[in-house]
Amino acid sequence: MGFVSGMLSGMLQRNIDPTPLLAGMDINIADAASRVPVDRYATLYNLIIARLEDEGFGLFSIPMRPGSFEFLCRSMLGAPTLADGLDRARRFLSIVLPDFRIAVHRHDNRAELCIEETRPLARAPDEAGRVFAFEWLLRLVHSLSCWLVGRGLALDSVDFPFPRPPHADDYALVYTERSCFTDGGRLCAHFNATLLDLPIRRDEAALVTFLEGAPGRISMLYRRDRNTVTRVRDLIRHALPASLGQEEVASRLHMSPRTLHRRLEEEGSSFRAIKEALRRDMALARLTKTRQPIARVAADLGYADTSAFYRAFTGWTGMSPERYRRQLSTQAGDTTTE
Repeated sequence: MGFVSGMLSGMLQRNIDPTPLLAGMDINIADAASRVPVDRYATLYNLIIARLEDEGFGLFSIPMRPGSFEFLCRSMLGAPTLADGLDRARRFLSIVLPDFRIAVHRHDNRAELCIEETRPLARAPDEAGRVFAFEWLLRLVHSLSCWLVGRGLALDSVDFPFPRPPHADDYALVYTERSCFTDGGRLCAHFNATLLDLPIRRDEAALVTFLEGAPGRISMLYRRDRNTVTRVRDLIRHALPASLGQEEVASRLHMSPRTLHRRLEEEGSSFRAIKEALRRDMALARLTKTRQPIARVAADLGYADTSAFYRAFTGWTGMSPERYRRQLSTQAGDTTTE
């Protein structure tokens, strides 16, 4: 829901009520523990752009006019390698998105994609908009790069130029589990330099199909490009309250633990990160929507004892499960069910 809040911040800055859009999508922004299906998120993405006539969600000093994403794709399509494609993207985005500067640096076998403010974006009290602006542009460039070369491109680590946001645990599934947070003005995503030499594999026919549902469709690439992450998450969830280990999951996927580790690493995640993110999501949902005892929630999530769940939950939220539940009741009234 943190990504949804950020995507709506431009509308709120302009005093445009997003309620009609959210109601039509059955999204309750007040329910921070809920998850939005990726296809619904993509649809909301496009609806906001249509409402604002701005593919930059109203977050920047000038609007990013509809059609910009298509021409970004076309600018990269004929490039021989990803390095050439990213250079074309850099030049095109400098025209339609002058508030940001993009650069790619290569140092021997390491490379980094840097996104830097050319003018300060709005900070507190609207830090959500600035956070989302960086999240969105990294995801846009990274996802499009993955699609153009026809494979997932692992990010080794990312330095984000803002304090850790409440939804940062989801970064392990969207970007990489190796995320750092600073108070600077530049984002740096680090990856293997050999990826820059990959050829652009998509053609005009593929682009025509890809542009159906664009630009919101870019957010759906992670479901395909992160296929192993999705399969592991589903296996762990369906096995609960049994707590599957990495070897058991690998066996069910008909691969060795080493191969599973490598594939998850290629998709920018790890077995531990997936398991922890899933438990966190389910714990927050249970505490928000039910009156189930804490011990039962812990047991259903596969924790051997309640104290281990308490430690994990405090690490996720900075408060105990009871305090989290009391805080929700105070803010929204007690509407939970058994």
